Amino acid sequence: MTDDVLIERPQAHPGVQVIRFNRPAKKNAITRAMYTKMANALTAAATDDTVRVTAFLGTEGCFSAGNDMADFMAFAMGGTMGQEVIDFLRALAAAAKPVISGVDGLAIGIGTTIHLHCDLTIASSRSVFKTPFVDLALVPEAASSLIVPRLAGHQRAFALLAAGEPLTAEEARDAGLIWKIADAAAIEQDVLALAASLAKKPPEALRIARNLIRGDRSDVLARIDEEAGHFAAQLKSAEARAAFEAFMRR
Repeated sequence: MTDDVLIERPQAHPGVQVIRFNRPAKKNAITRAMYTKMANALTAAATDDTVRVTAFLGTEGCFSAGNDMADFMAFAMGGTMGQEVIDFLRALAAAAKPVISGVDGLAIGIGTTIHLHCDLTIASSRSVFKTPFVDLALVPEAASSLIVPRLAGHQRAFALLAAGEPLTAEEARDAGLIWKIADAAAIEQDVLALAASLAKKPPEALRIARNLIRGDRSDVLARIDEEAGHFAAQLKSAEARAAFEAFMRR
C-alpha cells in the first residue's frame, strides 16, 4: 500500500490511531490508493480493542489539497470512477469510535469536508478551508450539502459549497465547522494529547454519549450516495472536462 498516507500507533499515546497524509510534494492530494488505505484503517479500528480514537493529521502548512486532479482527469477522459472514495466516506461517516483531526494550512475540497465527520477539529490560525466544487463543474460531496447548512445556515453553506468562498480558521470556528484554533507549532501535540485523553475515558460511556450527540446517520449516508451520483455524472460532463484541462494547464 502507498506510503503517501501513513497509519501510525504512537507508543506514547496508547489507544490512538493516526491517519497521516504524507504527500507534501503534491500538497497531500489524495489518490485512490490513499482512500483505500484510510477506509481500511477506519474499518479495522471498529473491531480492534487496541484502537479507541482515530486522529487525522497532515503535514506542516497543508492538511490536504483535496482529491488528486489526475484521477479526476482520467475519469473524465473515459476511465473508471472506482468505489474507493465512497468506501472511505461511508467508513468515515459511520466510524464507530471517535475521530478527531488537526489542520495546519490548506484544507481544500475533501480536505475540508473530512472534518464535518470528525468529533473535534483543531486548526492553526493560518488554515484556509475552501471547497471549489462548482468552480471545477462538480458538486458538493461527503454529505456536505446536508451537514454544512445544519451547522452554519444556508448563506454560509452556499458561500462555501457553491460560491467556493474560502473560510479562515476563525470563520470556520464561528460557523461550527471546527472546534478551536491553536498555534501552528502546537497542532500535532494538541491533537495527540486530545486523542490520548479521549482514549482514556470509559469506552462504553463515550460510545453512548457520542451516538446520542451524533444521532442517526442514515440521512448522512444516503446524502453521500446521492451526491456521489451527481458527482460522477458531472465528472463526465463537457464543462468539467474543460475545467480540468484549464486546471492542469496552470
